[in-house]
Amino acid sequence: MTAPKAPAPGPGILDISPYVGGDAKIEGVARPIRLASNESALGPSPKAVEAYRALAGDIHRYPDGSADELRHALAEHHRLDPARIVCGAGSDELIGLLQRAYAGPGTEIVYSRHGFLMYRIGALAVGATPVAVPERDLTADVEAMLAAVTEKTRLVFIANPNNPTGTYLSQSQMERLHAGLPSNVLLAIDAAYAEFVNRNDYEPGTRLVDKADNVVMLRTFSKIYALAGLRLGWGYFPPDIADVLNRVRGPFNVGAPALAAGVAALNDTESLARARAHNDRWQPWLNERLAALGLEPTSSVGNFVLPRFAEGPHNADAAFSFLQSRGILTRKMGGYGLPERLRITVGTGEENEKVVAALAAFMAA
Repeated sequence: MTAPKAPAPGPGILDISPYVGGDAKIEGVARPIRLASNESALGPSPKAVEAYRALAGDIHRYPDGSADELRHALAEHHRLDPARIVCGAGSDELIGLLQRAYAGPGTEIVYSRHGFLMYRIGALAVGATPVAVPERDLTADVEAMLAAVTEKTRLVFIANPNNPTGTYLSQSQMERLHAGLPSNVLLAIDAAYAEFVNRNDYEPGTRLVDKADNVVMLRTFSKIYALAGLRLGWGYFPPDIADVLNRVRGPFNVGAPALAAGVAALNDTESLARARAHNDRWQPWLNERLAALGLEPTSSVGNFVLPRFAEGPHNADAAFSFLQSRGILTRKMGGYGLPERLRITVGTGEENEKVVAALAAFMAA
């Protein structure tokens, strides 16, 4: 008899390069300066921490599978319909649910070349073909993205602002992108960094969702709300798409402590204002100092900067290693097709000053 073959994964699975997050440790350094993962510089709201701790004695109970309190808090905060909000274990889960529900073998998922890695990974995971569209000046190119859409396209992902470039598309550009899509193609706007944007022509996607049946907006508590460790995200959807996601998501996909912390974080408007003011001060400061060192940062509107290093002894890999030797963690960008750049999160004032001082020493060496 022929020996049975080993179980085989679905199409595309073995083509995935597993996602690797930013480093969190340096050997021999007890408390490194962590500027690799775009985590909040100021940490979470004290009220969110208190809400999290208050549930320690109830973790034997299942959470509210409908996330009712959080959805209504989000609806009040953003003036939305709570029935059209779906919560997830980070916006990553919602990205995966959309791909699972609306794509599969024989279909294509379009995204900008330097967009979030999970768009490609999720596409391959469901057997779809990922289509990376070249950008213009490290910014999503609307016309190029529309030209990449074919009869096989089911989803178009656009991170706005984009990670890791920090660039964004204006409301009018987003409207043009949507207007050029067929009605059967879903436009997914990933607005993870929306709260950091301070531009008059920016809109996170709410208006497009309100007027169209093929647009969704994804958000997260991981960035400005500083709850990355709890894995909490949410999205705003047309009613039919919200219904689909509620059919395919896990029945208890968000833990009770995360739900409680999310509600408390939303209600702590002072903490949110402090985090935004901190970034408004220090992100431009970092860009100015990096530009003075000749490192050509992008025009980022997020809580991170993306300096460019020249070839030769002062390249990005050498800078990464030098910063590590000073106890500073940043993020290499080779996986995003930008090996000449490092992504550096806006840290505390002291951390920002230390990373600039270290880079000045590196460039002078």
